[in-house]
Formats: sequence, structure tokens, C-alpha cells
Amino acid sequence: MRDVNGADAPGLHRDLPPLALLAEALSAAGHAVTLAGLTAAMQRLPAAVTASSPPVEWVRALANQAQLKGVSVLQLGWRRFDQRRLPALVRLDEGWFIAQAHARDAAPVDPSDETEDTVLLRDAQGEVHTCAESRLRDALVLWVRPRPTAAAPGASAGFLADNPALRLLWQAVFASRGWIVTVATATVVVNLLAVATSLFAMQVYDRVVPTLAYATLTTLVAGMAIATLMDWLLKILRARVLDSLAVSVDKTVSQQVFEHLLSLRLDLQPRSLGTLAAQVGGMESVRQFLTSSVLFGLIDLPFTLMFMAFIAVIGGPIAWVYAVLLPVAVGLGLVTQLRLRDLLKQQVSRSNERQGILVDAIRGAESIRAANAGWRFAQDWQHITDTIDAYAVQQKAISNTSQVTMGTLSSIAYVAAVVVGVWQIEAGTLTMGAMIACSILGGRVIGPVSQGVQYLTQWQSVRQSLDMVNQVLRLARDRGETQTLLVPEELPTQIALEKVRYSYPDSALKQLNIDRLTIQAGERVLVVGSIGCGKSTLLKVLAGLYRPAEGRVRLGDADLWEIEPQLLAGQVGYLPQSVHLFKGSLRNNLALSGTAGDSRLLKIASDLGVDAIASQSAQGMDLPLSEGGEGLSGGQKQLVALARVVINRPVVWLLDEPTASLDAESEARVWRVLAENVRPEDILVVATHRPQQAMKVATRVLVMHQGEVVHDGTPESILRTVATRPTPAPAPRRA
Repeated sequence: MRDVNGADAPGLHRDLPPLALLAEALSAAGHAVTLAGLTAAMQRLPAAVTASSPPVEWVRALANQAQLKGVSVLQLGWRRFDQRRLPALVRLDEGWFIAQAHARDAAPVDPSDETEDTVLLRDAQGEVHTCAESRLRDALVLWVRPRPTAAAPGASAGFLADNPALRLLWQAVFASRGWIVTVATATVVVNLLAVATSLFAMQVYDRVVPTLAYATLTTLVAGMAIATLMDWLLKILRARVLDSLAVSVDKTVSQQVFEHLLSLRLDLQPRSLGTLAAQVGGMESVRQFLTSSVLFGLIDLPFTLMFMAFIAVIGGPIAWVYAVLLPVAVGLGLVTQLRLRDLLKQQVSRSNERQGILVDAIRGAESIRAANAGWRFAQDWQHITDTIDAYAVQQKAISNTSQVTMGTLSSIAYVAAVVVGVWQIEAGTLTMGAMIACSILGGRVIGPVSQGVQYLTQWQSVRQSLDMVNQVLRLARDRGETQTLLVPEELPTQIALEKVRYSYPDSALKQLNIDRLTIQAGERVLVVGSIGCGKSTLLKVLAGLYRPAEGRVRLGDADLWEIEPQLLAGQVGYLPQSVHLFKGSLRNNLALSGTAGDSRLLKIASDLGVDAIASQSAQGMDLPLSEGGEGLSGGQKQLVALARVVINRPVVWLLDEPTASLDAESEARVWRVLAENVRPEDILVVATHRPQQAMKVATRVLVMHQGEVVHDGTPESILRTVATRPTPAPAPRRA
């Protein structure tokens, strides 16, 4: 690969990115900057900054010189970079590039690179390359955080303010407005062409039939052929545009909802997995609503007034028939929706309960079978199903009554229009052809209203789905969307809690109540205590998974909740007490973040004995695992989960019961591997009920009771204190 830095500004150090690429990265992040502005700012920078500063500090200094406000730059390795955040600057083989999405038609950086798992790279000269992702593992990444975007004027006004799901749909639908003109034009023309059918009938009955003027008939048929062809073409065009729009909206909104789910505060998530899955899956109903023919009916509905106007022009008093019956049809539709709204809400709620029972029954099948409790779950399932069926019967009754009534109104409108037409013919103010034309146009008035009632019935179901999605979207994220996050360059030398109070949502019980606790670099801390004393909650708070209601958690000099999550994930490693494996291969579960090199992965797997799992299958590390790691023992799952943490080698190690499911030999191996991989300056915090082996490496022991640290000292002093004080009591704690 050729050097791309030679074409940049004079005096620019080869380890720094070209100004052209930097300007592009800043622009992509929403900063108003030009290459000329960066070049001028570069000339004002001190020579020492350009020659010796790390790239991230140089970019910040350059941004200050260019008077760019709010520029946040993160420097990290590709292993730790979340590729969803592309584009970003990447340094590879002494050259700088803009890494973008994947591409097919590009010149490969290396002919030996495989076409799968490739990343598109573009250099300062605009030449495009593709590079195998494996070559980027050790590459340096400079990522400029996008500037928070202000909400569009009026976007949060009205009903959209309290309906985030509908607001997402609204923004996705109108993100590109080019389709509006196409669809609006096609709709207007299609409905105007519908009038041509009635005019054709009127001319045939009034001019062709009395005189048998075949020449006129031929002309009218030719005109109708052209109108019919145009109608077909425009409807096909409109359908394709709306289908493409629906697919684009579904892709955008579903992705945003799923990413919102991934970034939720874990302590605020609904406790019922079935309910949570149903809430997120509610967007499927919305997608089906958008992709069905409902849109066409709703778009055509306003044209009923236009058809009434044409009836008034052609048939005069016949229009009063539809003017009287139209409000009746609309009122019937509104009444139907009011009756269905509460009914559908109750039905959806019960459906979520049934979904929860299904998830519980699948996950706890062994316990249910062992306790012979299947009858109870079957009874609960039957009870909820009966309730749902009862709601469904009522819903069908209301919908069917509405549809039948609308059909009757349509028949009444037709008969009344014919009667009025006969009177007008008798009076000499209307022709036979005009009466038939009015009858045809009348079907375009009541018919769309009847369909509109059905669409509104479907909308009630969609509305309940949107309400379910809203319950997820209203949950707080772990970081604010407009929050300016910190990216400290130095590794943390301590982690501290200051006046931390934590309680689970809707609970008055304090799970944590710690005034001050500081853990310094190099300390090996053992957290012990009885069941429910708060050990696991403490580790989750330290890991940034649970956010305390009061107080602060500091990692180094920064508030943990103000640090960029990607940076935090690279510095803090957490092993949960209840480990979870995912569907995929054994290797994918070991390298869950995709940042591990194969050599380190294989070494840690061998040291922890995970390779024994792979050796039991001819597929080796490609051994397929099902959801939850079914097929592996509890100890094997724990070893795989622990290997994830060790492979990533964080700075702060938070391990919750790392050996709870292991035998003595495996436990000894785990502590030996930890001793080899935890660096002297790292922080190690272990919560365990089996402190015998851990005491050998611990330099400090915390004893917890009812969410408080009641003893804090060296292993020897704690053993003496616990032996002389069987009843825990609060005591001064070391900072």
C-alpha cells in the first residue's frame, strides 16, 4: 500500500492523519469545517505539537485552533471499535484511511485478502480499497463523535411528544421527501381517471345508445383504453414507491428500536422477558400495516369529497343522498373505534402475559418436569387463552356489525340515488346516462369510507403495538442521546464510590448504602458476605450496569457514567454471576466482542481448560452452541464466560462468583490463570462464597451486610475480626 501522507500539508508528521481525511471525518460528525480552514489552523499550531503529540491530542489541538466547538475524539484499537460508528480514521501500514461501510467494487489492498468480512477504505487521494477485517485488528482508530442533532422545529409538539415510536416512524417516513410528490401526483391522476369511467357510461347512454353512433363509441373506447393503461401504470408506480418506502422505514425504525433496547439501563428493563419481547416485536404489526394496501385506501379516502362534487355537477340533488349518509358512515366508524380501543388494550395485555408464561415454560422445562408442575402452567395457559378468546369474540362481533352496517348503508345510498335520479329524469333535469354516472361515482364515495372503517379497526391494533414499543422507548438509556461523553487518555488508577445509594425500581429496600469506598490500582479485593448482602449489586454498579439513585461512581478522575461506553468496555471487564452463552459457535462465544486475536484466544482456552470442550467435537472451536449454551454443563459455561474476560484483559476486573460451578482442580486453574493475566497495576474485585483460594491472592477484604461494607481490611485482620465478631456491625471503612 502506498503512503498517502505525502500529498498533505508541509511539515505534517507521517504518524498524523492527512488534513483532507480529517476534514472529511469532522464533516461526517456534523462539524462545519473546510480543508482550507484546517490548513490555516495547522500553520498556527506550535511545531512541538505537530511533531510529537499523539494523534488524538493533535486533532484536539487542531480543532481548538480552528475554533471548532464540541469536538470529541476517541483513540482506540480496531479490536475495541464498534463498527456501527463508522466512518472513522484508520491507520494501517503507515498510512491513513477513512474506513466506511463494506463494498464490492473496489481495488483490494492486498490480493490475498478474502472478499468476506472486508471493510472499505479510502485514502486521501480518493482511491478506494477493500481490506480484510483480520488485517485491521491492530490498526489505530480515530473516531470523531457525531454532534448531537437538535430536534426539528415542532417535532416534539402535540401527540408526537408523548409517542416516541410514532415519532420515529414520522421521522423515518419524511427523512426523504422525494416520494411525496410522486405519490401525490399519481394519486390525484388515478382518482381523476376514475371519473372517466362514469363519464364514459354517461356518454354511451346519452349519445351512443339513442343513435347507435359507433364512431363515437370507438372514440370513447379508445379514450378509455388510454385512461385504463395510465391508471394501471400509475398504480404500479405508486405501489412500488410506497413498498420501497415501507421497507426503508421498517429497516430504519426496527434498527433504532433494537439499538435502543441494547443501550437500556439494565436495572430498568421489564423483568418479564416475554413482555419485553412482545413489546419490541410490536413494530412487526406496524410494518405489516405500512406494507399492506391500507395506505392506498387511506390516501384515496380524502377524494370522496371530490367525487361528491362531481356528483353534484352531474346529478344535482343526487349529491344530497351521499351528503346525508357520509356523516352517518363516519360516525359509525368512530363509534366502532371507541368500542374497540379498550377491548384491544386488554387483549394485548393478556397476550403479553401468555407470552411470559411461554418463555418461562421453555426456560424452566426441567424444573417444571421435575416438580410435576406442568398442570399448573397448563391451567394458567388455558385461563389466559380463554380470556383472550373472549376478547377476540367481542372484537369480531363489533367489527362484523360495523362492516355489515356499512354494506347496508352502501345499498341504501345506491337505492336512494336511483330514486332521486328517477325524479330528476321525470322533471327533465337529468338524463339516463347522468343517473348511471352518478351511481358509479357513488360507489367511490361510500366504498372508501367502508374500507376506511376497516382500516381504522386495524389501526387500533397497530396503536396498541405502538404503545407497547413506547413502553420500551420511554425507558432511560445508560447514556443520554445529547450527552457529551468523556474519553480520558490515561488508564484509571482507582475506582471509587461516593455516597452511593441504590434500590431496585419500585422497591424501597436499599440494596447498596455506601458512603465512601475507594479501590486503588494494584489492589486485589475480595468481597464476601451472606446471600443477598449486596455483593452482586456492588459489582454491577462498579461495572456501570446499574446506575445508583444517589451518589457517584468514579473511574479514575471521571464519573463512570460520563465516560464513552466503548472506552469503558475496553477498561472494565465484568463476569456476571449468572453467565449466558449465545447461539453460535464456541469461538464466537469466546470472542464475543470480536476483538480477540486467535493466538490469545487459543492460549487462554488452553490455560482454562476450555479447549477440552472443543476437543469433544470434530468441529473444534466451531462447535455449535444453542441459545443459553444448552448442552454444556454449568461449569463449562462459567469457564467460557470467564475466558471472555481474560482474553480481553481489562484494567479493572470485576468477577462475580467466578468459581461457583467449578470443581477444586478447575478452581485452582482459574486462580492460576488470573494470577498470570492480571497485571500488577490492574484492579481485581472478586465476589465469592468460596474465599479459600481467593484469600491467597487477596490484599484486601470487604465484608458486606445489608448493602453496607461492615468490615474493610487485610485478609488477616478480617479473619480475626470475623472470628471475634460473629454478628456484623458497621465499622469505619478505609478510603
